[in-house]
Amino acid sequence: MDALTKPAAGPGLTLANVPEPTIGINDVLIRVDRTGICGTDVHIADWNEWARGAVTPPLVVGHEFVGEVVDVGSNVTDFHAGELVSGEGHVVCGRCRNCMAGRRHLCAQTSSVGIDRPGAFAEFIALPMTNVWHHDPAIDRDVAAIFDPFGNAVHSVLQFPVLGEDVLITGAGPIGLMACAVAQHAGARYVVVTDVNPYRLDLADALGATRAVDIRSTSIEELQRELGMKEGFDVGLEMSGNPDAFHAMLANVCHGGKIALLGLPDRPFAIDWNTVIHDMITIKGVFGREMYETWYMMTVMLQGGLDVSPVITHRFHYTEHEAAFDAVRSGHAGKVLLYWQGQP
Repeated sequence: MDALTKPAAGPGLTLANVPEPTIGINDVLIRVDRTGICGTDVHIADWNEWARGAVTPPLVVGHEFVGEVVDVGSNVTDFHAGELVSGEGHVVCGRCRNCMAGRRHLCAQTSSVGIDRPGAFAEFIALPMTNVWHHDPAIDRDVAAIFDPFGNAVHSVLQFPVLGEDVLITGAGPIGLMACAVAQHAGARYVVVTDVNPYRLDLADALGATRAVDIRSTSIEELQRELGMKEGFDVGLEMSGNPDAFHAMLANVCHGGKIALLGLPDRPFAIDWNTVIHDMITIKGVFGREMYETWYMMTVMLQGGLDVSPVITHRFHYTEHEAAFDAVRSGHAGKVLLYWQGQP
């Protein structure tokens, strides 16, 4: 089969012909239809410091996908050929305390698709049946392909109640953009998105932001005055990993404010812990999705009218992967898809 691979240490990815995956008795074989390119995939392609420490080539990369079931192992009874599915990218041990308690997203032995095990940038992928998610066939396949990052957005937004609250999102990458739409759908009053990328701020407008603001020209304090806010934002969603963004968020949440951290900084940095303590601010790290409550919530929100499709801006055939990755790197793109069956 064709697959996009990291054949050896160093920059770049290679489209290669590799053996189709085999399945065990508890596995599902899936024909990949469409995949989404994640920032993680770009890090692996560019072979940055994180990738050098996390990835052991050779490896088929990619973890965001939608496809159809082709075959199942002898123990699998609830998946059948032809069904539309995606897969949870975190393969967990199933036996640790958190897994046994149903908190599988907290498994310390997690293996990640496209990082620790063969990924989804290929014509076929094999996954344990416990990692496969049935899709409502009515859901657009482009959106179904990005349930992984969509789940990051939903998991972050729903860490804290947002109904009637004012929400600040720092970072208008694809996950921050989808978080904007989710927060609005979940009943937030104001949803303010900050970034320094005009293209992505325009996407934030399209996804329902109350205000989408270039932080270089307008401060968050000015935004609060413009909106008539008196005490700061109730909920902060830090999606950028930028220290300045987090400092600004700390300074602009209310007393008792709540912050969910999803953005990964590229280096350690200090914060004003006196502010955290005196203002009684709750800070919670967020990673991945809850298995499988987040997947359920994504589905029912889409069925209830949530539209995150504007975040998808570019579509390429998988043979055009270099152009697709360049689109991601350019900053003038939202979510970029690769098609593995047919043309976009």
